[in-house]
Amino acid sequence: MKAQEETKPYDTINVTPMLDLAYVLLVIFIVMTTASVQGLKIDLPKPSNKPNKSEHKETRIVQIQADGSLLLNGAAISLADLESRLAAMHAREPDMPVVIKGDPQAHYEQVIGIIDLAGRLNIANVGLVTARIGT
Repeated sequence: MKAQEETKPYDTINVTPMLDLAYVLLVIFIVMTTASVQGLKIDLPKPSNKPNKSEHKETRIVQIQADGSLLLNGAAISLADLESRLAAMHAREPDMPVVIKGDPQAHYEQVIGIIDLAGRLNIANVGLVTARIGT
């Protein structure tokens, strides 16, 4: 009779240890994901019907070419010269708008480098040129 009880199949499976493991893995995943996320602080514009105040100001356009070269308003410029020119322009006109246009083939790191440069120079009015895909 004892041999018959040992071969009897289990009626239930205890899933509590498996659920505990799943919850621990979920908590670890959430903590690691949120700890590794870094980003840029971007103040998005609010929609309004008022005309743009900066329409009369000259916009400085910084272009990043596919090969990594830089253009300021269409003229080739080095990164050091770009920094000194933007600093001088910002000293003359503190609220000047700067627009950054990156080539689709350019490295994203270069675009972020120009955004960081504008941040170091305290240029607050920075925009990014975007285009629709497929147009």
